[in-house]
Amino acid sequence: MDAAEKSDIRKLSREALRIFFTENGEQAFRGNQVYEWLWQKGAHSFEAMTNLSLAHRELLTTHFTINHIAVDQMQRSSDGTIKNAVRLHDGLIVESVLIPTASRTTACVSSQVGCSLDCRFCATARLKRMRNLNPDEIFDQVVVIDRQSRLYFGRPLSNIVFMGMGEPLMNYPNVVKAIRMISSEEGLGMSPKRITVSTSGVPKMIRKLADEELRCNLAVSLHSAVEETRTEIMPFNAKMPLQELKDAIEYWYDKTRSRITYEYVVWEGINDKPADIRAFLDFCKAAPCKVNLIEYNPIDDGDFRQASEQAIQSYVRALESAGITVTVRRSRGKDIDAACGQLANKQANL
Repeated sequence: MDAAEKSDIRKLSREALRIFFTENGEQAFRGNQVYEWLWQKGAHSFEAMTNLSLAHRELLTTHFTINHIAVDQMQRSSDGTIKNAVRLHDGLIVESVLIPTASRTTACVSSQVGCSLDCRFCATARLKRMRNLNPDEIFDQVVVIDRQSRLYFGRPLSNIVFMGMGEPLMNYPNVVKAIRMISSEEGLGMSPKRITVSTSGVPKMIRKLADEELRCNLAVSLHSAVEETRTEIMPFNAKMPLQELKDAIEYWYDKTRSRITYEYVVWEGINDKPADIRAFLDFCKAAPCKVNLIEYNPIDDGDFRQASEQAIQSYVRALESAGITVTVRRSRGKDIDAACGQLANKQANL
């Protein structure tokens, strides 16, 4: 069989692998062994499946391929953050990040090559969407970062955020499949409570995610609760207005009882006035929440500038007075363009 005609074996379920072996005159349990190699052990070649005979491995090689990722380049920041330029099987590049702290390590993984949305302050959005990542390509990023966490920091990966390149809710089926495999005992066995899906706000898909009963967390990149301002900085908001987003957030909490995290950057002259704070506080009434005020990471055009410390502290005081937990997040990995909003495929031509 020509290599181009071979199918990716990771598209097969455990039962489909069992059937494949029985149809080829072998025992069904061989399918279980292969499935474990693919998902629990992260094997990227049939040769690595050492409890299969040479004949079994040749049978697999004849019919299938494993479209695994490869780390083209790894960069380490002065603060310990690691950024990976990940080459996919078709040559396209995405980026993923390992963020270490004293108590945990977090994987920031990508879900699309480019992005489906058009946020003006984000470098990834300028690439436009080239394609969605498959579930196994998302899964592979986590496997790689878990290995890096163990190698460089002496502990397994503790948390995952879908906050890399792409809008995860615009690649909904594949993201959900990846989360199920990451959290399954047949996969990596990570608690879904340690997984956060970060979205720019796609109301219909937030509702759908709530119905999945995945038990993961939801973060919303809000950045403004003033309709005109949000549409200016996040143009897709014109088709998915704030009231729809607010209703979807209420639905999320009613279904999951899991509080929302709002990701919020304060920019000079854009959302740093008292009226912006009041609008945000009103929006926060939709459901129990916590807020991450995120340091802005420039993307070289000067249109967006970090607000003053005074403006940021005005937000902090107002939120805390309203009983809302707020954290000011200082960005990690800025010196290697690994911070929020900076992932832009700069290694694409390496």
